[in-house]
Amino acid sequence: MNVYEMLDELQRKAKKDESFRKRLTDTRKAKQPLSEFCRVCRELGYELYEMELVNAGEEFYASMRRSTNGGGENSPMLEGEDDFYELFFASIESSGEE
Repeated sequence: MNVYEMLDELQRKAKKDESFRKRLTDTRKAKQPLSEFCRVCRELGYELYEMELVNAGEEFYASMRRSTNGGGENSPMLEGEDDFYELFFASIESSGEE
């Protein structure tokens, strides 16, 4: 399972299960939130590591830049689109408010 698939599965579970979502969101209070998030994911059976998560976002962003207007200077800035960690939490936190 790749990083995208793991995050997708974690996101679906977090949206359905409040205690699961809380366990993941509580990692944001840690001194090293990204490391804690990945540690909890590994505890839950998802082999997710910090650099894999960061790299997946950067690769995704780079491919979007290349596909937009040739990827040159005139390509649009996609602020925050490379941060899968923050996008993950934005999604599950918004679902918890519904």
